[in-house]
Amino acid sequence: MRFNFDIPEPNTKEALTPPSHSQSQTQTQSLSRSPSSATPANDEVEWLPLQNHPIFSTPTAANDAPRNRNLMAWDGASRLYYWDLNTQSLHRISLRFGEPDPTSVLAASPSKVLRTDVELNFVVGSITINRHGSALLLEGSNGLCVMYLYGRSSSKDSAVICRTVFVGSDLYLNTNNAIRTLKVSWHPYSDTHLGILSSDSVFRLYDLSSAIEQPEQEYYLQPVARGRSRNASSICPVDFSFGGDHLWDRFSVFVLFSDGAVYILCPVVPFGSVYKWESVLEIYSDAQTFGLKSGSSKAVSNATMAVSWLEATFPELARQAAEGGTQPALKSHPYAPFDASVSLQGPLHKVYHGNEEDSEFKVTECDGRAVSFLYKAVSKDSVLVTVWSGGQLQIDALADEIQPVWMVGNHPRISVDLQKRIVGFAMICETHSNEVSVVSFEQSSDKNIWLGHSPPLLKLGTVDLALPGKTDTGSVISLLNDPLIPERIYCVHDGGVDSIVLHFLPFTNQKNGIDDDMRPPTVQSVLNTCQVESSVSSLYGFVALADSFGSCWIVGLTSGFECIVLGMESWNLLLPARVDKEKKFESSEENTVTGDATIISKELLTGPKVVIVPPTSPNPVAADSIEGRSTLHQYFKLFHENYVEYAHKVYFELKHHGPQLKKIIDEQHARLREAQQKLAKVEEKQENLENRIDRVIQTHGLLEERLLNLRNLPGIHKKPLSKAEREFKMELDKFRGVEIDALHTTIEAINGRIKRYSSSPQSKRPNQRRLIAGRRMSNAEDDEMAHLKSSIAKLSLVNSENNKKVKLVDSALRNRESSS
Repeated sequence: MRFNFDIPEPNTKEALTPPSHSQSQTQTQSLSRSPSSATPANDEVEWLPLQNHPIFSTPTAANDAPRNRNLMAWDGASRLYYWDLNTQSLHRISLRFGEPDPTSVLAASPSKVLRTDVELNFVVGSITINRHGSALLLEGSNGLCVMYLYGRSSSKDSAVICRTVFVGSDLYLNTNNAIRTLKVSWHPYSDTHLGILSSDSVFRLYDLSSAIEQPEQEYYLQPVARGRSRNASSICPVDFSFGGDHLWDRFSVFVLFSDGAVYILCPVVPFGSVYKWESVLEIYSDAQTFGLKSGSSKAVSNATMAVSWLEATFPELARQAAEGGTQPALKSHPYAPFDASVSLQGPLHKVYHGNEEDSEFKVTECDGRAVSFLYKAVSKDSVLVTVWSGGQLQIDALADEIQPVWMVGNHPRISVDLQKRIVGFAMICETHSNEVSVVSFEQSSDKNIWLGHSPPLLKLGTVDLALPGKTDTGSVISLLNDPLIPERIYCVHDGGVDSIVLHFLPFTNQKNGIDDDMRPPTVQSVLNTCQVESSVSSLYGFVALADSFGSCWIVGLTSGFECIVLGMESWNLLLPARVDKEKKFESSEENTVTGDATIISKELLTGPKVVIVPPTSPNPVAADSIEGRSTLHQYFKLFHENYVEYAHKVYFELKHHGPQLKKIIDEQHARLREAQQKLAKVEEKQENLENRIDRVIQTHGLLEERLLNLRNLPGIHKKPLSKAEREFKMELDKFRGVEIDALHTTIEAINGRIKRYSSSPQSKRPNQRRLIAGRRMSNAEDDEMAHLKSSIAKLSLVNSENNKKVKLVDSALRNRESSS
């Protein structure tokens, strides 16, 4: 069962301390100045529509910009940041929402200019801001640095000089290493921690408040168990995403590999990060209630390790839970078990409604390789979106809860300071060798709780974007969450921006009592930037804005550096589209009838009223008598009151509606003349159409003759490939496109790691002691070097054997073609 608590996050802000002694004075000056002091005075500010801001009218040369770029960021409140490639500076723009029009966005002009205190030796491709808006990540193809947004004013101009530091320069920016960054992201529960996934299959967490060169935590990903061979694409990670505010998801990291497999690291917690008291207490009580009291010894063991980890990471948790006290938040403390490492859970398999087969043994329905990934928490559901290079999006939801799993006996490497306090650790994360079984969604998951099984995935739908102008390298596709509606996702690609709305969420619908079938996601094109002659992405920046009144906007930056602002509907987005056709047909009929009857009133169409003749005497009465004259006078009065008055009404109605009838007749005559003119044009074009049809028939005959001649050519009557040959050809194409590149990347990464380990002396870390449980440092380095060398040798043998197989298949195909 899944739970949800809508409790606001405590607004805790961590202080950023300088990583080096030489920059302490700069940081002191930076923190002493408020960001509001850098804003121009009120009498100097001019409020303009955001799309008309002067900074977007200056042409910018972006030939060296990376392919996957986003030069805009929003702090979640009222400030928009834009990186100028010409001046290598950052613009901070203050925003006003809903003034004067509720759908407008105003921006302050001029904007405040922020500059780095060091010279950047790379081209910035994307910027990302942390959760409290105190620091900005500048990322490029050959560089990575963090720019603190609290600075000092420059003496030359009104710009603000901000302290800027490079992150992991010895590891990622070293020319001798072949390690490159694949994904960099701020941690959602810390303002000072960065998560970096690199090409050497290592996930690292950096703490900017203590050390920017050495990672705080290192997780060496081993998705393939020892002694088992897999494709090279299955060991190459491409993207990762932190979990959201839901149970153990907040302590999880989701890693995507190039073959589309998704793995989970849990638990992963930055040192000093802050979490809500109710959230931690919920999973602590769940482990004690369902784990420690379980009938399975394995479940009790896993729950015991989870409880021990929670009590060691949050020391105040056990005391506060026993005393019944409450506090707003809990701060994590450095901790890592000495005899166990975090397990790499996965790959996540599929769960189905009914009796469908597991897709692990079927050919994937998406083209290309996996290139991007997004995690999204929606109420009680955890949604995973995988992006493929062919332009497809695979949308799944977790069908069960995530639980922490450790590999006992896999000892981590822990670093401590002089006071014996943990300052960092590194561990090898391997997968369990449990067999994957197909599970039905209707089956109960109570028996599998706390047994160490990875949660299955429930397929919500597959979206094909049908992107134009696909290249060999695939399309650049990025995903962005909507800040207002959790069910909406924005997809930015080469053709523009699409809005994807999720209508079916299994646990959320069950919670709300919605008994509906699996309605697929809907896709709507929001912005079209498709260029016919170029397949390069036409968006250099994209952000989604929202205010507290429920309004939402998207802001895009085109390749010509023009700003586009579009308002997005939100109130009727999730309403079901149901139309009553019968009612609509009846109402249309009524409208036509009433429309025709408005020319003459219904009272006139019904005729004069029925006259009731007064009773007469049975005896005949003479007309010239008094009684006869009275009777005639009464008859004449009734006739005058009904028929003469009705005639007057008819005359008045006809006279009144005469101009209207004349107008209708004139319109009918005009429509008749127009129809006659169209008929005349059709008659004129009929002869041309007949001539064109004759030419088409002749061309069709010529094409049939050419087709017959082509069929008689030698080599045409080849036998089609069998099913086994087609499958083998698909495997060869996949191997040629993905596997060889992945093998080369792995070999380069391992070579870089060998050079880095061999060239790094132990004297660089004089203030740290390394405790290795079960073996000495020298033996560990020798064993690791031997293991790396053997891995390189094995990869080289596999590469050479695969090349031989490819050559044999090519020669066999050539022989078959020559013989036929």
